Amino acid sequence: MSTAAPERGRAALDSPPSPEPGRVPGSPKDRGPGTSAAPTAEELNAKQIAQAEELLFSGPPKHGFVKALYQGRFRAEAIFPYPEEPPAARAAADQAVDEVRRFLEEHVDPARIDREADIPRSVIEGLGRVGVLGMTAPVEVGGRGLSQSGYCRVMEVIGGHCASTSVFVNAHHSIGIRALLLFGTEEQKSRWLPGLVRGEKLAAFALTEPEAGSDAGNVQTTAEPIQTEEGPAYQLNGQKRYITNGGIADVLTVMARTPDPKGGESKITAFLVTPDLPGFRVLEERKPKCGIRGTATGALAFNEMIVPASNVLGPVGKGLRVALTVLDFGRTTFGACCTGVAKVCLKAAVRHASTRRQFGKTLGSFELVKKKIAFIAAHTYAMEATTRHAAALIDSGAEDYMLETGILKVFATEVLWDIVYETLQIHGGQGYFNDEPYERMMRDARINTIGEGANEVLKGYLIALAGMRDLGKEFEAVFRDFTSGSSKFFGGLWGLTKNQARLTIQTPHVPVTRVELLPFAKQLAKRVKRFGWAVQKTIVTAGGPLTDLPGVVKFGKAAEKAMLGHMGKLMDRQMIQERIADAVIALYTASCVLSRLDHELNRGDLTPLNRKAGELFLRMSFRKFDRCLDGLKSNDDPHVVEVADLALAQFQA
Repeated sequence: MSTAAPERGRAALDSPPSPEPGRVPGSPKDRGPGTSAAPTAEELNAKQIAQAEELLFSGPPKHGFVKALYQGRFRAEAIFPYPEEPPAARAAADQAVDEVRRFLEEHVDPARIDREADIPRSVIEGLGRVGVLGMTAPVEVGGRGLSQSGYCRVMEVIGGHCASTSVFVNAHHSIGIRALLLFGTEEQKSRWLPGLVRGEKLAAFALTEPEAGSDAGNVQTTAEPIQTEEGPAYQLNGQKRYITNGGIADVLTVMARTPDPKGGESKITAFLVTPDLPGFRVLEERKPKCGIRGTATGALAFNEMIVPASNVLGPVGKGLRVALTVLDFGRTTFGACCTGVAKVCLKAAVRHASTRRQFGKTLGSFELVKKKIAFIAAHTYAMEATTRHAAALIDSGAEDYMLETGILKVFATEVLWDIVYETLQIHGGQGYFNDEPYERMMRDARINTIGEGANEVLKGYLIALAGMRDLGKEFEAVFRDFTSGSSKFFGGLWGLTKNQARLTIQTPHVPVTRVELLPFAKQLAKRVKRFGWAVQKTIVTAGGPLTDLPGVVKFGKAAEKAMLGHMGKLMDRQMIQERIADAVIALYTASCVLSRLDHELNRGDLTPLNRKAGELFLRMSFRKFDRCLDGLKSNDDPHVVEVADLALAQFQA
């Protein structure tokens, strides 16, 4: 049964309009007078830095838990004690989890959804009835009013049952109607929310384009302000692709580029678009794909589509801020869904290893199988701990959780891929055939490291560069004041010197309450301190080989080379970025696990398995951290680049 609603005036599955001569369909009609030369590498770096500054760092500086790690600080109050939902919120989430689990078991057949590449309309209507499609929406508009923590618990259950259904829900709620909930006017909310939360209408979030994937700032769809008989409006032209729910949605949040009234570079604005608008076309409703086949991944075109100005979502020119904020919420549910799948894999791996016999023994008797099961158990525990902490940050009203949610998305999706792989490997040939769910689970898991920001981009731009940015700005300011003779120089130098002295003398305090966890707390604190030093060295020496940084800032030509445009240099050193990102991922996830262990030991309900799984994860994350930082000094990066360049040169011809 198709999930598409009856036609409502849209030109569904139409061919795109004929382009003007010499113009790519959906491209901006006017890119400005004349044709400029291709930008130089320096100009491109400067533009990318400016875009990152606007997108990631607007407003006053904010200091979350992970940002503090970059300065060698451990903000204990942000991670201890481990978060707990208030009793009323927990009870509401418990009820929702029970209802959703029962509905899934009775009505959602993941194998059939995958086989038929469709989520039946009856399933969507049922999800609406049990409140899944409006879990965090206010009760006044028909939602269940759950916290982000409670919603993540629901998504964990859905993710563990059917990946297609969880991605559909995530697109509709976590990034679809979430933008409306956060940025919509009262008129916009009253107009669309009631139908969306009941599942009578579906939502989608349309950002990706042929030239704008992970490079979200490269949106080419244009929105020109015009005046119509009905009032001010915008005329949209462009295309979107890979949009979950795109061809079946009733309300879409569309990102398009609007001109700057002051004559500067155009900015991205968010619009609420409905498919009945003239000029809205569905180019492809369901693009066949590797996994999550039940979702309708569509391609859209807008040809002189008139959108009323009242449909602008959030401030004009702040569309990327809308997108980034919404994706923070979506990334926590990513973590929750991955946790649900990991729990299913753990049970399946243990069950098969306990019953399958080879060489006169059960598979679980062999050390290499034990190794796989231990890996799955340790990382499932960590995934859940990190998801709960990131969701609790949102619920607490914290100002800054961008790095935490980005880390959760990268960690959970990469670890889940390994977990599904090991689960299938334990099942051997039996797991390879499609009468078992594991090949489907592997296909479904593959999208996770790509969707909502490719992990490589998140590691570089969001986690590494954003984390180092504030400290890098401090170094730049000191150097600038020194070279200009500013009186601010000595104040800035004193601030940096104090930080150097603190890193030299003090080791951060990790306040566990259980004496049996003290050795882990000390190991974590030692690595937080080491990370602070490593970040400073990386910032100062981005343009050359890493050397020891003395206790005070060193000036002169070497410092000038390192300081000037250090962000531009770091943007090109992506293997360094990856090591920094992987190191801080290890620190944050280990912190969440340690806090959870401390909390559950005090509560008295920590099972022997969870305790040992958590402790194993701490040991594994500490070793990974050490490898990452050791790799900053000793690596094969130049040889990797050389081989890649030779391969590119040879096969490009």
